[in-house]
Amino acid sequence: MPIYEYTCELCGHHLEALQKLSDPLLTDCPECGRPGLKKQISAAGFRLKGSGWYETDFKNKSSAKQEEKAKKVEKNQPPAPEGCSQGVCAACAE
Repeated sequence: MPIYEYTCELCGHHLEALQKLSDPLLTDCPECGRPGLKKQISAAGFRLKGSGWYETDFKNKSSAKQEEKAKKVEKNQPPAPEGCSQGVCAACAE
């Protein structure tokens, strides 16, 4: 159920209400008792970012297999010569 924000145009009281989508809008202000409530437009209170739920719950199984193959290929690479950390030496270019 979404949380709606309301503000009374008559007294300025602000409130949040947990309502179903099918519920009628609130009109009477609990502070002043008059019918002055108006629903406000507000942003969602959460953000989906980072590697969180998508990476662990809904990731495509074929892409997970591709990542495993890439890790195996990296493990089979010969070690880089001493001092090489940028991938610009002849051993890294091969």
